[in-house]
Amino acid sequence: MHLRIEAQGVVPPDLALCAACAEETDTPGERRYRYPFTNCSHCGPRYSIIARLPYDRSQTTMQAFPLCRACVREFEDPADRHFRAQPIACPVCGPRLSLLRPDGGILAEGEEALGQAVAVLKEGQVLALKGLGGYQLLVDATSAEAVLRLRERQRREDKPFAVMFPDLASLRAACEVGSPEQALLASPEAPILLLWRKPGTQVTEAIAPGNPRLGAFLPYTPLHHLLLAVVDRPLVCTSGNLSDEPMAFEDGDALIRLGGIADVFLAHDRPILRPVDDSVLRLDGDGPTLLRRARGFTPLAVPLAGFTDAPTVLALGAHRKATVSLLQGGQVIMSQYLGDLTSLEGADLLSRTAEDLLDFFGATPVRLACDLHPDYASTRLAERLAADWQLPLLRVQHHHAHGAACAAEHGLEGPVTALAWDGTGLGDDGTLWGGEALRIEGPAYTRVGHLRPFPLPGGEAAGREPRRSACGLLWSLRGAGLPPPVLAPAFDGPDWKLLQTMLAKGLHSPLTSSIGRLFDAVAALVSLHARRGFEGQAAMALEFAAGSRVEPPYAWELDEGVADPSAMVDGVLADLAAGHDAAFIAARFHASLADLALAWAQLSGLPDVVLSGGCFQNARLTELVQARLGAAGFRVHRHRLFPPNDGCISLGQAVVVARQG
Repeated sequence: MHLRIEAQGVVPPDLALCAACAEETDTPGERRYRYPFTNCSHCGPRYSIIARLPYDRSQTTMQAFPLCRACVREFEDPADRHFRAQPIACPVCGPRLSLLRPDGGILAEGEEALGQAVAVLKEGQVLALKGLGGYQLLVDATSAEAVLRLRERQRREDKPFAVMFPDLASLRAACEVGSPEQALLASPEAPILLLWRKPGTQVTEAIAPGNPRLGAFLPYTPLHHLLLAVVDRPLVCTSGNLSDEPMAFEDGDALIRLGGIADVFLAHDRPILRPVDDSVLRLDGDGPTLLRRARGFTPLAVPLAGFTDAPTVLALGAHRKATVSLLQGGQVIMSQYLGDLTSLEGADLLSRTAEDLLDFFGATPVRLACDLHPDYASTRLAERLAADWQLPLLRVQHHHAHGAACAAEHGLEGPVTALAWDGTGLGDDGTLWGGEALRIEGPAYTRVGHLRPFPLPGGEAAGREPRRSACGLLWSLRGAGLPPPVLAPAFDGPDWKLLQTMLAKGLHSPLTSSIGRLFDAVAALVSLHARRGFEGQAAMALEFAAGSRVEPPYAWELDEGVADPSAMVDGVLADLAAGHDAAFIAARFHASLADLALAWAQLSGLPDVVLSGGCFQNARLTELVQARLGAAGFRVHRHRLFPPNDGCISLGQAVVVARQG
């Protein structure tokens, strides 16, 4: 099962180790036996090592490694699988491993470096490994102590780690794997796949606390393959960074930024030109959902119907889960996932990526696109580039971009209803939107419906503390007063009174229509999370609590498209008072959102409905909304080739701006 059917490009993405190269690496007597950089024309590094087109060895970082005679023979033989494999290498002429101390001192090289790295992992220490597209942090996934050590050093409280398993058999022992899942795991893209965990496995609960899913994948480079085979246990394999920073990919920078996290570094001398993180997918009942578009999928170009004669547009995306998109010649080329732009490193990576994308594909934009929010790093970069290049800059409302991205992906040119549900994005009226029903046609949109706004005391702090969303929601519906008994334990000392004062005076309490923040509020009310450790944690907990349970929905009050949550909140509080558990309330809440989706779709009256925004990463919500709308006769479209989260924003910006006169 692949997601690349419609994609095309002159440069293939970085692809996983093929079966033939794996066999060659494992077979004694073969020329590349136990060589960590084995590849052929069917696999290996591509986009992460190429400087410019045409795709030729002299244009890649492999130009520093002249081919030996044996490799030349393979490279020039049309009958050999290494024919014209630009990254071809062997132990005689190719890159080599080194094991380094955090200060850069060499501990070992070659096979000895690999052996000592294995010992480090077995001792529960943290290994920084220079992978295909950047540095990764590895630790024993069966040791809670080792995992918690990594969490502390990486400043990563509860966010789930991905786990790399030695082979399919060990992965099957830990997760539910059917034929479709197996096909994705073994595909050339080799993504991280979100799978249902089996109880009582050797993988410690500290990997993904409270999460019934596990991000699992198989070794996709010969170096991973050799390491996992000897360690013979699953390993945490996560991006090499501090929390909220981009992945380190340059050697000197990695030693500086990861020196306080890793005990040793397993590095090599093949330079990485651009960071390429691991892609993340989830397999739903009706197909895969791409949650992070990176290795295996970039820089593939995706044709877009109706954009053949469109102007060339460079779109700078959003602030979180950032991507850059280049629209030219009727197709879109989206950059790899860049992460969040909250750090200086993140903002610098965005700038480098934007200019690299244009240089690499020889593109000259005639328009630039960015978000409405003036304080995003992507907006500031767009403003600078517009001034430097003397180009028009057009600002696209966040949720308009969400809906336009999904519509463009499915080739929908006519008017569509877009349900754009997420955390927050700046609206045209200066408030924070996030629970929107939009009518989109071409470059224009109108707001058909939205959640009745409620205040967020502390602004961005509410995104980190669901209790603040609950406080603001209750204040907007009931005015000042004491917290309901179920919420009182979430507030220490004078916190509640302080927030009530902020709300009463309108101090740093922006209004929002966000369904993401509504999820947070309900999660806090049912005592799942008053404070969170990572973005979306409270909403995920509510999704997992609901499971597949079916319960009657809460009621909504709609007034000209504005959805008043009063009746829904009253229902939640009544259920709590009656002794119902979080699972019951979570199931009712999800069902009520499906009802709201239907009400807005009927109000809009258009046959096609697109679903976009971070809330539609929620598999249960997406399933219910699709079923509810489908049963009512609507054609429902969700993201397939691009993420529903803010990773799709740059695509939406590009198509909106391209369609403007």
